[in-house]
Amino acid sequence: MTVRVLAAVTGASWEPALVAALEGEASGLTVVRRCVDLPDLLAAAAAGTARAVLLSGELRRLDRDALSRLAAAGVAVVGLHTPGDPVAEARLRQLGIEQVHPADASPGELAAAVAAAVASPGRQSHAYGDPAAAVTGPDPSGAASAPVEAAAGPPSGRLVAVWGPTGAPGRTTVAVGVAAELAAAGTATLLADADVYGGTVAQVLGFLDEAPGLAAAARLANLGQLDLAGLARVAPVAAPRLRVLTGISRPDRWTELRPSALQQVWALARSLASWTVVDCGFSLEQDEELSFDTAAPRRNGATLATLAAADVVLAVGAADPIGVQRLVRALGELREALPGVTARVVLTKVRRAVVGSDPQIQLAAALERYAGVREVTFLPDDRDALDRALLEGRTLAEVAPDSPVRQALTGLAASLDGRPPPAARRRRLRR
Repeated sequence: MTVRVLAAVTGASWEPALVAALEGEASGLTVVRRCVDLPDLLAAAAAGTARAVLLSGELRRLDRDALSRLAAAGVAVVGLHTPGDPVAEARLRQLGIEQVHPADASPGELAAAVAAAVASPGRQSHAYGDPAAAVTGPDPSGAASAPVEAAAGPPSGRLVAVWGPTGAPGRTTVAVGVAAELAAAGTATLLADADVYGGTVAQVLGFLDEAPGLAAAARLANLGQLDLAGLARVAPVAAPRLRVLTGISRPDRWTELRPSALQQVWALARSLASWTVVDCGFSLEQDEELSFDTAAPRRNGATLATLAAADVVLAVGAADPIGVQRLVRALGELREALPGVTARVVLTKVRRAVVGSDPQIQLAAALERYAGVREVTFLPDDRDALDRALLEGRTLAEVAPDSPVRQALTGLAASLDGRPPPAARRRRLRR
């Protein structure tokens, strides 16, 4: 039985010889269309004319979004590169293509590669977030990449997604505080701002450069040009052991944070830092009219992809009647959108004025009754310390080390890192 394939290698000097070899031997492959460009390839794939495609890394506008659309159409991908061109080979692998071969491979080798790609559709569809072989790719500027030391073996870093409902419950405060405390404890940490509605991590930390580091990393990942050195370049050091990927400051730039690209960024971040803390957007809504169009961009796709990739999700809510109500509803939406994700609840701005006496007991009882939450981390309301940190563009550890909210964040970070929190400063209630 022959496998129907597409050829998308137009412009490569070895294209005629490749097609002739496939047509001239009993390779088990039948080239049903020679695509002239990327739109032609995507149209042929959507029409269901083939099960696989042989494509060249020289194909114009080839990126992760295009590969994701091919995967959604059920078309497996085999990458071909000019023999003896390690740069082209590295780019194909950085794009997440598993089957990569030189163009002078025999028809039998190509048939085996196509069979392997077709036989693993689930793995193929997720390959575009796989950082394998992405550590030594070419620098997009053409200069040699500076070596970045990474741990041997598979990436071992962990990802924390800081998420919560609308209403400014303090997601950024928690994300910045937890990242700063992990770094202060001696752990290499990466703080990323993935809020598609307008990130504020840069302003909180006093960054003057408006260039969004996360958007730059996502752009490189989408083009198959992101490696450890490239990720380190766009994530400047804000403090010892703390790097920062600043976010988009204008909400209309949300299209730059595509889920397929962010998956690669997060996967590679696990090799750059022991902890990656991501400040996420609030909304999990998915447009029903767009859900039938797999190619349509989704504004909240970045948030959903980050939550799905996270090892720990911190669900942040404000400790007042409105904030708790919003949090309860948001937790229900999270369970519906991502059934396999379990969140740890963090309540901020805890004070008696809006809750009454023993606010922690009352808040914990309400969350257990209405959301089934049995463990809550409380951050006391310390407006003076938070205002001072914001005014100076520094962390709480720098401007108010003895602040109650800073001590609570220290305990939260310690629990994530497997360290015992300071017993005298513990701010957690177990029921």
